[in-house]
Amino acid sequence: MSEKTRVTHSISSEKDVAKHALDELFSLTSQYKTSEAYKDLLQFVVRFRSYSPFNAMLTHIQMPGAGFVASPHRWLRDYGRRIKPGARPLIILQPMGPVMFVFDVSDTEPTEDAPELPPEVEKPFEITEGKIGRGLESVIDNAKRDGIRLTESNTGSQFAGSISPLAKGVSCSQKFLVGTGKKRNPVFIDVPVKYDLVINSKPSREAQYATIVHELAHLYCGHLGTPNEKWWPDRRGLSRDIMEFEAESVTYMACLRSDIANPSEKYLAGHVKDGKQIPPISLECVMKSVGLIESMSKRRMKPREPLKQEGEVQQAPLSF
Repeated sequence: MSEKTRVTHSISSEKDVAKHALDELFSLTSQYKTSEAYKDLLQFVVRFRSYSPFNAMLTHIQMPGAGFVASPHRWLRDYGRRIKPGARPLIILQPMGPVMFVFDVSDTEPTEDAPELPPEVEKPFEITEGKIGRGLESVIDNAKRDGIRLTESNTGSQFAGSISPLAKGVSCSQKFLVGTGKKRNPVFIDVPVKYDLVINSKPSREAQYATIVHELAHLYCGHLGTPNEKWWPDRRGLSRDIMEFEAESVTYMACLRSDIANPSEKYLAGHVKDGKQIPPISLECVMKSVGLIESMSKRRMKPREPLKQEGEVQQAPLSF
Protein backbone atom coordinates (compact mmCIF):
# COMPACT_ATOMS: atom_id res chain seq x y z
CA MET A 1 0.00 0.00 0.00
CA SER A 2 1.42 3.37 -1.03
CA GLU A 3 1.87 6.25 1.40
CA LYS A 4 -0.85 8.23 -0.41
CA THR A 5 -3.25 5.28 -0.14
CA ARG A 6 -2.48 4.87 3.56
CA VAL A 7 -3.10 8.56 4.24
CA THR A 8 -6.37 8.49 2.29
CA HIS A 9 -7.49 5.36 4.16
CA SER A 10 -6.55 6.93 7.49
CA ILE A 11 -8.53 10.10 6.77
CA SER A 12 -11.52 8.02 5.64
CA SER A 13 -11.38 5.93 8.81
CA GLU A 14 -11.15 9.02 11.01
CA LYS A 15 -14.14 10.57 9.27
CA ASP A 16 -16.12 7.34 9.78
CA VAL A 17 -15.31 7.46 13.50
CA ALA A 18 -16.36 11.11 13.67
CA LYS A 19 -19.63 10.41 11.85
CA HIS A 20 -20.35 7.43 14.11
CA ALA A 21 -19.87 9.63 17.17
CA LEU A 22 -22.29 12.17 15.69
CA ASP A 23 -24.84 9.44 14.98
CA GLU A 24 -24.71 8.46 18.66
CA LEU A 25 -25.06 12.10 19.68
CA PHE A 26 -28.16 12.58 17.52
CA SER A 27 -29.78 9.40 18.84
CA LEU A 28 -29.07 10.13 22.51
CA THR A 29 -29.58 13.89 22.76
CA SER A 30 -32.93 15.30 23.86
CA GLN A 31 -31.82 18.85 23.11
CA TYR A 32 -34.09 19.28 20.07
CA LYS A 33 -37.04 17.05 20.97
CA THR A 34 -39.30 19.94 21.99
CA SER A 35 -40.90 22.13 19.36
CA GLU A 36 -39.43 25.39 20.67
CA ALA A 37 -35.87 24.02 20.72
CA TYR A 38 -36.29 22.60 17.24
CA LYS A 39 -37.60 25.92 15.95
CA ASP A 40 -34.56 27.69 17.40
CA LEU A 41 -32.27 25.18 15.66
CA LEU A 42 -33.93 25.66 12.26
CA GLN A 43 -33.77 29.44 12.52
CA PHE A 44 -30.09 29.25 13.52
CA VAL A 45 -29.19 27.01 10.58
CA VAL A 46 -31.13 29.29 8.21
CA ARG A 47 -29.24 32.37 9.38
CA PHE A 48 -25.85 30.72 9.88
CA ARG A 49 -24.93 30.46 6.20
CA SER A 50 -21.15 30.71 6.48
CA TYR A 51 -20.92 26.93 6.84
CA SER A 52 -22.90 23.87 5.79
CA PRO A 53 -26.22 23.11 7.52
CA PHE A 54 -24.57 20.13 9.20
CA ASN A 55 -21.76 22.26 10.63
CA ALA A 56 -24.23 24.99 11.59
CA MET A 57 -26.04 22.40 13.68
CA LEU A 58 -22.80 21.29 15.33
CA THR A 59 -22.07 24.92 16.15
CA HIS A 60 -25.53 25.38 17.66
CA ILE A 61 -25.13 22.27 19.81
CA GLN A 62 -21.94 23.67 21.31
CA MET A 63 -22.77 27.43 21.37
CA PRO A 64 -26.40 28.38 20.62
CA GLY A 65 -25.53 32.07 20.78
CA ALA A 66 -22.70 31.95 18.23
CA GLY A 67 -22.68 34.72 15.64
CA PHE A 68 -19.86 34.02 13.17
CA VAL A 69 -17.16 31.36 13.47
CA ALA A 70 -13.84 30.82 11.71
CA SER A 71 -10.51 29.10 12.25
CA PRO A 72 -7.70 31.00 14.01
CA HIS A 73 -5.83 31.20 10.71
CA ARG A 74 -8.82 32.75 8.91
CA TRP A 75 -9.54 35.20 11.74
CA LEU A 76 -5.98 36.51 11.51
CA ARG A 77 -5.63 36.41 7.72
CA ASP A 78 -9.01 37.84 6.71
CA TYR A 79 -10.04 39.98 9.65
CA GLY A 80 -6.85 40.87 11.54
CA ARG A 81 -8.14 39.31 14.75
CA ARG A 82 -6.56 36.88 17.20
CA ILE A 83 -8.13 34.38 19.56
CA LYS A 84 -8.55 35.55 23.16
CA PRO A 85 -6.64 33.61 25.83
CA GLY A 86 -8.76 30.83 27.28
CA ALA A 87 -11.31 30.92 24.45
CA ARG A 88 -13.26 27.70 23.96
CA PRO A 89 -12.87 26.09 20.51
CA LEU A 90 -15.87 24.71 18.65
CA ILE A 91 -15.52 21.45 16.71
CA ILE A 92 -16.97 21.05 13.21
CA LEU A 93 -16.33 18.67 10.30
CA GLN A 94 -13.95 19.60 7.50
CA PRO A 95 -13.98 18.30 3.90
CA MET A 96 -10.54 16.62 3.76
CA GLY A 97 -10.25 15.46 7.35
CA PRO A 98 -12.26 14.48 10.39
CA VAL A 99 -12.66 17.76 12.30
CA MET A 100 -11.47 21.35 12.56
CA PHE A 101 -11.50 23.90 15.38
CA VAL A 102 -13.21 27.25 15.00
CA PHE A 103 -13.93 30.19 17.30
CA ASP A 104 -16.85 32.59 17.56
CA VAL A 105 -16.31 36.29 16.90
CA SER A 106 -17.01 36.96 20.59
CA ASP A 107 -13.86 34.97 21.42
CA THR A 108 -11.60 37.12 19.22
CA GLU A 109 -9.98 40.53 19.62
CA PRO A 110 -8.51 42.90 17.03
CA THR A 111 -4.80 43.19 16.41
CA GLU A 112 -3.21 46.57 15.73
CA ASP A 113 -4.58 48.22 12.58
CA ALA A 114 -7.29 45.56 12.24
CA PRO A 115 -9.99 46.64 9.74
CA GLU A 116 -13.64 47.08 10.66
CA LEU A 117 -15.59 43.84 10.62
CA PRO A 118 -17.53 43.39 7.35
CA PRO A 119 -21.34 42.95 7.29
CA GLU A 120 -21.14 39.16 6.93
CA VAL A 121 -19.45 39.02 10.34
CA GLU A 122 -21.34 41.76 12.17
CA LYS A 123 -24.75 40.88 10.73
CA PRO A 124 -24.48 37.24 9.58
CA PHE A 125 -28.16 36.51 10.22
CA GLU A 126 -29.61 39.22 8.01
CA ILE A 127 -32.01 37.82 5.39
CA THR A 128 -33.56 39.54 2.40
CA GLU A 129 -36.18 37.98 0.15
CA GLY A 130 -34.62 37.29 -3.22
CA LYS A 131 -34.86 35.33 -6.46
CA ILE A 132 -33.63 31.83 -7.18
CA GLY A 133 -31.76 32.83 -10.35
CA ARG A 134 -29.79 29.99 -11.97
CA GLY A 135 -30.28 27.83 -8.90
CA LEU A 136 -33.48 26.37 -10.32
CA GLU A 137 -31.85 25.13 -13.53
CA SER A 138 -28.78 23.96 -11.63
CA VAL A 139 -30.69 21.75 -9.21
CA ILE A 140 -32.75 20.29 -12.08
CA ASP A 141 -29.61 19.47 -14.08
CA ASN A 142 -27.81 17.95 -11.09
CA ALA A 143 -30.82 15.83 -10.16
CA LYS A 144 -30.26 13.89 -13.40
CA ARG A 145 -27.14 12.27 -11.96
CA ASP A 146 -29.39 10.47 -9.47
CA GLY A 147 -31.73 9.28 -12.20
CA ILE A 148 -34.39 11.91 -11.53
CA ARG A 149 -36.45 12.99 -14.54
CA LEU A 150 -38.37 16.23 -14.07
CA THR A 151 -41.61 16.92 -15.92
CA GLU A 152 -43.82 19.99 -15.73
CA SER A 153 -47.58 19.45 -15.64
CA ASN A 154 -50.32 22.00 -16.35
CA THR A 155 -52.49 20.95 -13.41
CA GLY A 156 -54.76 22.62 -10.86
CA SER A 157 -53.57 24.98 -8.15
CA GLN A 158 -53.91 22.33 -5.42
CA PHE A 159 -51.18 20.17 -6.99
CA ALA A 160 -47.60 21.25 -6.29
CA GLY A 161 -45.54 18.19 -7.11
CA SER A 162 -44.81 14.52 -6.55
CA ILE A 163 -41.95 12.07 -6.84
CA SER A 164 -42.15 8.33 -7.47
CA PRO A 165 -39.97 5.50 -8.76
CA LEU A 166 -40.09 4.86 -12.48
CA ALA A 167 -42.97 2.56 -13.40
CA LYS A 168 -42.20 -1.15 -13.55
CA GLY A 169 -41.23 -2.41 -16.97
CA VAL A 170 -40.14 1.01 -18.19
CA SER A 171 -36.51 1.54 -19.13
CA CYS A 172 -35.05 4.84 -20.30
CA SER A 173 -32.11 7.17 -19.72
CA GLN A 174 -31.23 10.86 -19.92
CA LYS A 175 -28.10 12.89 -20.58
CA PHE A 176 -26.08 14.32 -17.68
CA LEU A 177 -23.46 16.98 -18.41
CA VAL A 178 -20.10 16.10 -16.85
CA GLY A 179 -17.81 18.72 -18.40
CA THR A 180 -16.20 19.80 -21.64
CA GLY A 181 -13.93 17.91 -24.01
CA LYS A 182 -11.77 18.95 -26.94
CA LYS A 183 -12.65 22.29 -28.49
CA ARG A 184 -14.76 22.93 -25.38
CA ASN A 185 -17.50 20.65 -26.61
CA PRO A 186 -19.89 19.49 -23.85
CA VAL A 187 -19.44 15.93 -22.61
CA PHE A 188 -22.48 13.94 -21.49
CA ILE A 189 -23.03 10.53 -19.96
CA ASP A 190 -26.20 8.45 -20.06
CA VAL A 191 -27.86 7.98 -16.66
CA PRO A 192 -30.76 5.52 -16.26
CA VAL A 193 -33.99 7.16 -15.12
CA LYS A 194 -35.07 5.82 -11.72
CA TYR A 195 -37.50 8.47 -10.46
CA ASP A 196 -40.13 10.75 -11.97
CA LEU A 197 -40.50 14.18 -10.37
CA VAL A 198 -43.57 16.09 -11.57
CA ILE A 199 -44.19 19.74 -10.72
CA ASN A 200 -46.91 22.25 -11.51
CA SER A 201 -45.86 24.55 -14.35
CA LYS A 202 -48.03 27.49 -13.23
CA PRO A 203 -46.37 28.80 -10.02
CA SER A 204 -43.40 31.19 -9.94
CA ARG A 205 -39.84 29.96 -10.35
CA GLU A 206 -39.30 30.37 -6.61
CA ALA A 207 -42.41 28.31 -5.81
CA GLN A 208 -41.27 25.64 -8.28
CA TYR A 209 -37.87 25.54 -6.61
CA ALA A 210 -39.51 25.05 -3.21
CA THR A 211 -41.57 22.18 -4.63
CA ILE A 212 -38.51 20.51 -6.16
CA VAL A 213 -36.62 20.85 -2.87
CA HIS A 214 -39.54 19.28 -1.01
CA GLU A 215 -39.71 16.28 -3.33
CA LEU A 216 -35.92 15.82 -3.37
CA ALA A 217 -36.00 15.92 0.42
CA HIS A 218 -38.30 12.89 0.41
CA LEU A 219 -35.82 11.08 -1.80
CA TYR A 220 -32.59 12.07 -0.03
CA CYS A 221 -34.06 11.43 3.42
CA GLY A 222 -34.60 7.86 2.24
CA HIS A 223 -38.38 7.83 2.16
CA LEU A 224 -38.43 6.08 -1.24
CA GLY A 225 -35.58 3.70 -0.49
CA THR A 226 -32.22 4.01 -2.23
CA PRO A 227 -30.35 2.55 -5.19
CA ASN A 228 -27.14 2.64 -3.13
CA GLU A 229 -26.73 3.02 0.65
CA LYS A 230 -23.61 5.12 0.04
CA TRP A 231 -25.71 7.77 -1.70
CA TRP A 232 -28.49 8.13 0.87
CA PRO A 233 -30.11 5.72 3.34
CA ASP A 234 -33.09 3.41 2.88
CA ARG A 235 -35.67 4.57 5.42
CA ARG A 236 -38.87 3.20 3.90
CA GLY A 237 -41.72 2.44 6.27
CA LEU A 238 -41.71 5.71 8.22
CA SER A 239 -45.03 7.27 9.15
CA ARG A 240 -46.45 9.99 6.94
CA ASP A 241 -46.03 12.51 9.78
CA ILE A 242 -42.30 11.84 10.08
CA MET A 243 -41.72 11.93 6.33
CA GLU A 244 -43.62 15.17 5.93
CA PHE A 245 -41.98 16.83 8.92
CA GLU A 246 -38.53 15.99 7.56
CA ALA A 247 -39.33 17.18 4.03
CA GLU A 248 -40.85 20.43 5.27
CA SER A 249 -37.83 21.04 7.52
CA VAL A 250 -35.46 20.59 4.58
CA THR A 251 -37.56 22.90 2.40
CA TYR A 252 -37.73 25.56 5.10
CA MET A 253 -33.96 25.69 5.60
CA ALA A 254 -32.87 25.22 1.98
CA CYS A 255 -35.16 27.98 0.70
CA LEU A 256 -34.54 30.54 3.41
CA ARG A 257 -30.77 29.99 3.26
CA SER A 258 -31.19 31.12 -0.37
CA ASP A 259 -33.39 34.07 0.66
CA ILE A 260 -36.50 32.49 -0.85
CA ALA A 261 -39.83 32.63 0.97
CA ASN A 262 -41.70 29.31 1.03
CA PRO A 263 -44.89 27.76 2.45
CA SER A 264 -43.02 25.38 4.75
CA GLU A 265 -42.77 28.10 7.38
CA LYS A 266 -46.56 28.06 7.81
CA TYR A 267 -46.63 24.25 7.97
CA LEU A 268 -43.91 24.06 10.61
CA ALA A 269 -45.46 26.89 12.63
CA GLY A 270 -48.54 24.71 13.06
CA HIS A 271 -46.44 21.89 14.49
CA VAL A 272 -43.67 23.77 16.26
CA LYS A 273 -45.65 25.45 19.03
CA ASP A 274 -46.96 25.07 22.55
CA GLY A 275 -43.93 23.06 23.67
CA LYS A 276 -45.05 19.95 21.79
CA GLN A 277 -42.69 17.06 21.11
CA ILE A 278 -41.53 16.84 17.51
CA PRO A 279 -41.80 13.49 15.68
CA PRO A 280 -38.82 11.11 15.99
CA ILE A 281 -37.08 12.44 12.89
CA SER A 282 -33.48 11.96 11.76
CA LEU A 283 -31.67 15.26 12.24
CA GLU A 284 -28.68 13.81 10.40
CA CYS A 285 -30.75 13.02 7.28
CA VAL A 286 -32.44 16.42 7.38
CA MET A 287 -29.18 18.37 7.64
CA LYS A 288 -27.38 16.28 5.03
CA SER A 289 -30.29 16.67 2.61
CA VAL A 290 -30.26 20.45 3.01
CA GLY A 291 -26.52 20.52 2.36
CA LEU A 292 -26.75 18.29 -0.72
CA ILE A 293 -29.62 20.22 -2.32
CA GLU A 294 -27.89 23.50 -1.56
CA SER A 295 -24.75 22.26 -3.34
CA MET A 296 -26.84 21.08 -6.29
CA SER A 297 -28.25 24.59 -6.69
CA LYS A 298 -24.84 26.24 -6.77
CA ARG A 299 -22.44 24.11 -8.82
CA ARG A 300 -22.20 21.22 -11.27
CA MET A 301 -21.96 17.98 -9.33
CA LYS A 302 -19.74 15.05 -10.24
CA PRO A 303 -21.34 11.84 -11.52
CA ARG A 304 -22.19 9.21 -8.93
CA GLU A 305 -19.88 6.24 -8.74
CA PRO A 306 -21.24 3.26 -10.71
CA LEU A 307 -23.64 1.05 -8.80
CA LYS A 308 -22.21 -2.24 -7.62
CA GLN A 309 -25.63 -3.69 -6.92
CA GLU A 310 -29.07 -2.37 -7.70
CA GLY A 311 -31.53 -2.04 -4.84
CA GLU A 312 -35.30 -2.18 -4.70
CA VAL A 313 -37.22 1.09 -4.65
CA GLN A 314 -40.70 1.76 -3.30
CA GLN A 315 -43.37 1.70 -5.97
CA ALA A 316 -45.95 4.04 -4.41
CA PRO A 317 -45.48 7.71 -5.34
CA LEU A 318 -45.09 10.40 -2.69
CA SER A 319 -47.22 13.48 -3.23
CA PHE A 320 -47.70 16.01 -0.46
